[in-house]
Formats: sequence, structure tokens, C-alpha cells
Amino acid sequence: MEIELIQESDVHSLHGLFRERLNRTPDAAAYRQYDIASQKWTESSWQEMANEIARWQAAFIKDDLQPGDKVAIMVKNSREWVVFDQAALGLGLVTVPLYVDDRPDNVAYIINHAEIKILFVQDRPQWNRLLKAEVDLGGLQRIISLKRISEDDEPDDSLLESLSDWTFGLSGELQTKETNLDDLASIVYTSGTTGRSKGVMLSHRNILSNAFAASSCNQWQSGERFLSFLPLSHMLERTAGYYLPIILGAEVVYARSIALLGEDLQNIHPTTLVSVPRIYERVYGKIQDGLKQKSLIAKTLFNMAVNVGWRKFLYDQGRAGWHPKLMLWSTLDKLVASKVLEKLGGELRLAICGGAALSEDVAKLFIGLGLPLVQGYGLTESSPIVCVNRIEDNIPSSIGTVVPNTEVRIGENDELQSHGSCSMIGYWKNEQATKDSFTKDGWLKSGDKARIDDDGHAYITGRLKDIMVLANGEKIPPNDMEMAIALDSLFEQVMIIGEARAFLSAVLVLDPDAWADMAVTLNIHPESPDAFSQRNIEKAILGRVSTRLKDFPGYAKIRRAHITLEPWTVDGGLLTPTLKIKRPKVMERYSEEIEALYNDRR
Repeated sequence: MEIELIQESDVHSLHGLFRERLNRTPDAAAYRQYDIASQKWTESSWQEMANEIARWQAAFIKDDLQPGDKVAIMVKNSREWVVFDQAALGLGLVTVPLYVDDRPDNVAYIINHAEIKILFVQDRPQWNRLLKAEVDLGGLQRIISLKRISEDDEPDDSLLESLSDWTFGLSGELQTKETNLDDLASIVYTSGTTGRSKGVMLSHRNILSNAFAASSCNQWQSGERFLSFLPLSHMLERTAGYYLPIILGAEVVYARSIALLGEDLQNIHPTTLVSVPRIYERVYGKIQDGLKQKSLIAKTLFNMAVNVGWRKFLYDQGRAGWHPKLMLWSTLDKLVASKVLEKLGGELRLAICGGAALSEDVAKLFIGLGLPLVQGYGLTESSPIVCVNRIEDNIPSSIGTVVPNTEVRIGENDELQSHGSCSMIGYWKNEQATKDSFTKDGWLKSGDKARIDDDGHAYITGRLKDIMVLANGEKIPPNDMEMAIALDSLFEQVMIIGEARAFLSAVLVLDPDAWADMAVTLNIHPESPDAFSQRNIEKAILGRVSTRLKDFPGYAKIRRAHITLEPWTVDGGLLTPTLKIKRPKVMERYSEEIEALYNDRR
């Protein structure tokens, strides 16, 4: 059964979108999250959310904030994130989302650069982490802590106040400032892999247009339920996991943590999941590891299920003819596929993957098992969705076809460029970067190389700046190779090196548990301090790498590797808040070790 969606013509602002949903279904379930104190899942209706938003607006008004002032939020996904955003937008304030685990120096930079007046944090320890870093926090006039500050906490900070104290005794009517669609709604700082983050200015029109475009890319049903775990500071989750559900009237459930995601999937039974490739890759790795322990019959059944399921998928898509083996699907589904999908909740009608490229091997496994998985593509600067596959027109190796309200084309150097109402206003306080991001005729540059087939499906073929050129002139796609290597559960993180070098090498971060298992087979203690300096150990690990790169050209071979168990982290400065590798920082961190790989003549 289809549902009645809010139409784009019905609303003229992001807070207007919430109010339209409130008017239509005030008593319906809106949000659910786990309460640690009661150890229960608690539910909020749209009306209950509206009451809380009005209370928070009274607190903002008490602090004498004016339309256009910037307020930042640095808390985990929760109903409070939504309340903060809606309360701010309804008063004409500009929301600046921050990553919970971002580095203190980058948080301080954003606070100063965006001229933040109020910062909303998770708790005092999070705030203390910023204070201990001794960074300049600019003109902040108040810091609100979601968790209550007890008398046992560290000495008072005149700026810091508990949420319960900030809103104590306040109430009021829901405020709705008149807003122009082209007014600035949010400044979203990109997690750049080089240099300082840039503040992407997005208007109400930009984000609304993209959310409504997303709503038209699927046949939604009543009772839609989203499980939210990607950071709301990331535009994919914010648009597709927050504003889109309001359009649909869908319930959003906030996962407890990534560690408990598997358990939450089985308890919540979501119908829609928005994720990034790494989640699917980890499940894929666990499935592959589990198969190694299974009998030959079990392995054969599993592989048969994937292959027959994939053939069924191609047949359903109209890209393959009927085959007698399809008659096996109902049995294979019952014995194998359905049991795997039960671990994902068993009720998924749509699994969206974005943020980075999804391996074809991973896509084929999940789609072959019957998961309705579609890959999309976007940029923060495009609010963010540019292209996405549709369930009925799904080519997993592509990024899909363009969404409504947007056009795409192939520009100079095969660059994918887009144009439409979703494209950003520009970069906050950075006219030159804004100018550099658009073509002379106003198309947004993506920085990604692509091709578009006659049927409209787009394919990313590389990055304009990420192609690695060896000393012999051979060109290497490091991202594709790293993604292939990471499908082996032994490798937690991978970075390939070789620009202007005679051969390729890599820095490999191993999964401790997987390494412990491998170490046993190599007759070495996994905690041996010199294990990774032994050439035979390096060769054995490179053998695993070579297996994953079998489909790449012969010159795309990793000859040497620096191996470590020390993970790269956001706090350590080697990852962006969206967990992308900061290549220059990793190169700097391991500069001596990398040079040793090329100077060692063994």
C-alpha cells in the first residue's frame, strides 16, 4: 500500500516541512531511541516533538539570538538533534553540524570561522576535551550539555549549562519565522582529506529540493521505518535519514551504537537502511570468514544461492532471459538467503549505499541473497544526492541515473558535473573556492571522472586528482585497489603509495583478531614485536593482498608493505570525520617507514 507524501509545493522551508507533517499526523510515531536509565526504547510522536521544539525555542529567544546567527550541534544521532535543528531553523538561525569525534583543533576552527554563538555538546567530558586542547573558541556565548552536569563534575565553567537548566520552566508556542527558500539554512563543513574544512552553504531550497527528489526515487509504503546510525552531521544521513522520513511520515529509530548495530537491526526490523560501503564490507568479510568454517555442502549451497539469486535479479531487471536454475530459488531462499537477511532485520525493502564506491563483489553477494540494495552518488555541495539507482532499474556497477531537480553532464577531462536547485550557494567566506567549484556556465564540478551510458546510467571511472602515476608512466587507481584489499577481513585500513616511484607499496593496518588467527598458521606469536619486520611474514601478508588484486593489471602489484596494528583515527589526525584517509597525513606519519621500503634492497 502506497502512502500520501508531502508535496514539494506544500512547503517553503525545512521547518515548514516539519510543521506540515505535524498538521497531518500529529499523533503518529515520529522517533524512537533507547533510554539508558530505563533500559527501554522510548517513542515520541510528532506532537511531542513539536512541544519540545517550542520549549527549546523559548531558550534560544532568552539568549537573545537573532535570525542569521549560527548555532552548532555536536551530539550523537538522537531526537534531541532534530529538536535542536528544528528549533533553530524555526527562528531563522543557521545550523552548523559538527562531528562528535572531530579533532579539537578542527572544531575550534569551525567555531571561529562560522562565528558560532551557541554550541550544543553531548556532555561535560566532550567539552573538557576541547578545553584541554587549549584552542581558541572565539565568541561562544553559551555551551549546552545534553547530559546533566552533576555537582561531582569538574569545577564550573561559566559558559557551560545543562540542557535541563537551559530550558527549565520554559514553554511557548511553536515559532515559525517567515523564510525565503533561498535563505541560508545550514553551513556544513566538508571533511577534506587535505587542508582546512570548507563550509558549504546550503539553503532551504537546496536541501528541500534534494529531499523531495529522493522521495520520488522509490515506491514507498505505509509503515516505513528507518534505522539511523550514520552521523547526522553528514549530509547523506541528514537529507535521506532525517528530512526524507518527514516527507514520508516514516518513523526513525536511532541505533544505540555501531557495535550494537547487528542487534538493533534484528530488534527494530527497519524497512529502509541508509549506509556506507564499509558496513556492507564488514558483513561481507564476516560471511566469508564464516564460510571457511563450513562444510563443503554448506559452501556449495551458499555460493549457489548467490549465483541463482543474482541470475534472478538480472531476469527481474530484464537484463537476462529465464533459465531453469531459477526454479531452485525458492528452496535456496528458504535454506540460505532468508537466514542471512534475517540478520539485517528481515524486513528491508530498500538498502541505500552512498558516500563511497561499493565493490561489485559485495553488491553481487547481497543482491544475490535478495537484499534490495541500490548505490547512489552525491556531494555535500549538492545537498547531497546527484544520482541513484532505482529498485526497478538497478545496475550495481553504476551510480544510477540523475535525480529530479538536477542535470548531469560530462565536462572537461571527463569530469562529472551537475546543475540544479540542489547545488550549494557557495563556500562560507571563501569566494575563490566557490569560483573554482563551478564552471563558467554555472555547473558544479565534482572532481570525479565519469561516463554516462545511452540509458542514462552514470559510472565513476576515477578521481581527477587521485590517479597515481608510477615512474614508468603507468597509471594506478589507488582507491579501487584499496577497496579491493579491504574486502579481506585481515585488513582494517589500507593506503597505497607509488606516485613517481618505481613500484607500488602500501601501509596496512591489520585487524588484531584476524592477525592473531593468521599468526598461528605462520608459527609466530601475534604480539611478537618484530613480527612485521620479518620478510617471510611480509610476503605472507602480501600474498593475501595479491589475491584481492587478481583482477587488476599486472603492473598494479604491491611489492612492499609497512604493516601495523595501530589503527588510524580521527583523533589521531589520520582520518576525516567521515573516516576517509588523509593521505598527506598518513604519508607524513609513516615517512621514514615508507622511505625504508624503497631503500631496502632485499
